Amino acid sequence: MHVGERFVSAPGKAILHGEHAVVHGKVALAVSLNLRTYLRLQGTASGQICIHLPNIDTFRAWDVAALQPLVSDRKAAGGRCGELDLELVERLRAFAGVAEGSTDSGNMAVLAFLYLYLSGFAGAQTLPSMSVRVWSELPTGAGLGSSAAYTVCLSAALLSARGTISSLLTQPQDTASWSEEELTLINKWAFQGEKIIHGNPSGVDNAVATWGGILRYHAGKITPLSRVPLLRILLTNTKVPRSTKLLVSGVKDKINKFPSIMVPVLESVDAVSRTCELTLREMATAGASAQQYDTLEELMDINQHHLSVMGVGHPALDTLCRLTLAHGLHSKLTGAGGGGCGITLLRPGIEALWLALLLALLRGASTTVGNGWGSPLAPNGANGLSETAQRVAQEAVWELREAGFECWETSIGGPGVLLHCATSLPQGVLDVLTSH
Repeated sequence: MHVGERFVSAPGKAILHGEHAVVHGKVALAVSLNLRTYLRLQGTASGQICIHLPNIDTFRAWDVAALQPLVSDRKAAGGRCGELDLELVERLRAFAGVAEGSTDSGNMAVLAFLYLYLSGFAGAQTLPSMSVRVWSELPTGAGLGSSAAYTVCLSAALLSARGTISSLLTQPQDTASWSEEELTLINKWAFQGEKIIHGNPSGVDNAVATWGGILRYHAGKITPLSRVPLLRILLTNTKVPRSTKLLVSGVKDKINKFPSIMVPVLESVDAVSRTCELTLREMATAGASAQQYDTLEELMDINQHHLSVMGVGHPALDTLCRLTLAHGLHSKLTGAGGGGCGITLLRPGIEALWLALLLALLRGASTTVGNGWGSPLAPNGANGLSETAQRVAQEAVWELREAGFECWETSIGGPGVLLHCATSLPQGVLDVLTSH
């Protein structure tokens, strides 16, 4: 069985509002993050299946003949996706030499890949030889949905290669997505990969990577918002490690200890999420106004105070909020807190923050910078940005850099999983995916 070449990408994820409160039955808003994971699948005649993951220095290859016995007694999955096959997972652990209980990112990524590959091609007379290379703009372990973007890319590429879902690109298309039914199938398979990597995921991360945009998560139900605006943000990684499990447990303990105080806080967080959802719908329908940006900024400030009250703040996050607010920008943590990442809303008047980030890098900054799609930069002043706005952006980023943070200027609310032609990819991404 021979498969053709295909390129796929999927976005990362951030939580806009509702962290921690969502665990207690409140509304949360999850958004796609236009730092993307890219995948190239290429059929080969090597008789091997290869996976290259340069971000985490992982390269593995196996003979297809050695893998065939693992699925010889399995029926074709077709368009179905049942419960995770724990027996197959254990077989694959032994086959790949992944110890029980291992949480190594490379091992988990390999295990998820093998499972999705064998499940997707179960029932085929012969397993296809292929090489899969994945590269991501997302930092790993930062709570930004990097593993979900990976499993969504894998699922879309493998299902497309098998012919279970369509390969939609036709001339002169550069990119394409899939039907709602096909996206649902991609999401289901990706969720299996997430279970292998994380054990008991919520399903939010893979849903965001599949559909993109903004998703409402409430009481286990995930609902994509039908129309959403694209918002620019500054994403900052404080690089402070944290344990999500301990932070979630700490919030629960505080609620149990001070219910009369903390329950109203959760209700207020719920109201913030709902107010933000309403504001975003209005912006998508009637266009954005300065007043609506005022509302979004105030909601970020309020929610950040909520999270600090819950005990999931951190001095590094306080520094982020303080430094950006000094320049008129509003920030909050995203995800579990206790360090990790924060987001800063950028009004339309600060469109060229990427230019300031580049200047910071050229002047010897140690900060890592990026702009999502790797768009070419306009020369100073060519985009009409005022000198004041450029100075504000530049000063904010320099101060964040001095604090030891990593920064990316990107957007939220963009598309989910996409199929690409090679020429639609940023040249730097294409070079990584096609290198040997």
